[in-house]
Amino acid sequence: MADTTSSAPTCDVDGTCYCPLTGVIDTLSQKYAMQLVSIIGAHDSLRFAEIEGHLPTASTSTISKRLDEFEEAGLVSRTQYNEIPPRVEYALTDQGDEIRSRLEPLLEWATAKS
Repeated sequence: MADTTSSAPTCDVDGTCYCPLTGVIDTLSQKYAMQLVSIIGAHDSLRFAEIEGHLPTASTSTISKRLDEFEEAGLVSRTQYNEIPPRVEYALTDQGDEIRSRLEPLLEWATAKS
């Protein structure tokens, strides 16, 4: 018997398909993800301890995990300098900066609602 399941994406009633958002939403819905995008984007680059200073309630392991995920997703660049003591800095990539700019209207909307 032939497979009758459709491979077409499920769309909203008006035909708009939100499927491409799935990966973005999965990434940005993680704990402290949107805050990290905003914090890093507000600076040219930040060291890990500086990022931690902006998120005092976040654990070191959570911040580290998010930064690794963002680097893998191409949202954050990690630059390691061969100095003593070692120095590592994080900055948004062009793609990360674009996400940050697209989150700003959402932040404005959320602020107005509260």
